[in-house]
Amino acid sequence: MKCVTMGDLEEISQHFQNKLSSLQRMLDLSAAGLPQQKIKKLGQEVLGLERILEEFEKCVDQQKEQLKQLKELETLFQNDLESVQHMKDNFPAHIPKKKSPVKEIKPADVQPVQAEHVKKTSRNFVKEMDYITTQEYASIPQYMKGRVSYEQLNAVVEGINAAVAAKYKILSQPLKALNNHSRKLQQRFKDQEAKDTKGQFFVVEDDIREFTQLKVDKRFQGMLNMLRHCQRLREIRGGGLVRYMLM
Repeated sequence: MKCVTMGDLEEISQHFQNKLSSLQRMLDLSAAGLPQQKIKKLGQEVLGLERILEEFEKCVDQQKEQLKQLKELETLFQNDLESVQHMKDNFPAHIPKKKSPVKEIKPADVQPVQAEHVKKTSRNFVKEMDYITTQEYASIPQYMKGRVSYEQLNAVVEGINAAVAAKYKILSQPLKALNNHSRKLQQRFKDQEAKDTKGQFFVVEDDIREFTQLKVDKRFQGMLNMLRHCQRLREIRGGGLVRYMLM
C-alpha cells in the first residue's frame, strides 16, 4: 500500500466512517437474524478493514523512521553550520595566497614617462615570497618562534615583498625616468649584485628600512631565521653585506 499524504487523510477518514457505519448496521440487523450469506459478507468487510489498518500501521512506522533520519540530518547540518560560523568568526588575518607579481612604488620615486615608450618585458616580473601557512608556522621550533605570532611573521613576509617589489621596480626603469634619489638607489642596487645573485631576487637591511616601516632589530632577525627555517629565504654573504635572497 502506498503511503498517503496529508491531503488524503480526510478522504480516508470518511471512507472508514462509512465502512464502520455499514458494519454497525449489519451488526444491529444480525441480532434479528441475518441470512448466512449476509453474515459471511459482514466477516469479509471486517477482514478487509483489518488489512487496511495493518497497511496503515506499516506506513506510519515508515514515516516515523523517515522522520528520525530527517532529525539526524538536521543535527548534522546544524553542526556543519556552527563549524562554518566558527571558521568565519576566527578567519586568520593572513591567508597564504599569491598576489600580483608586479607592484607599484610611490610616484615620487619615478618621473612620468610616456606610456608608449614603456615596454612590458620579463624585467617587469618581480618574485614574491609566499605567506607562511598555519602548518608551517606550527612546524617552527618553539625556541625559535618565541612570542612571535602567526600574523606578525606574515607581516614581515608582506614587508619583505614590498621592499623587493620597490627595489626591482626601480631597477627596471631607464635612468632618465628616475629622480635623483632613485638614481642613487639604482646604482646602489647594482653595486650590491654578486655572482650568486645573478637572476635572483634579494634585499638587504637597508632596503627594508628604505621601503617599509619594519623595525630592523634583534626580533626582526629572529623572524628572518624562521623564514629561513620555512625555506622562504637564503642568506648570501659577501662584501660586508648580508643579502636575503627569495627562494
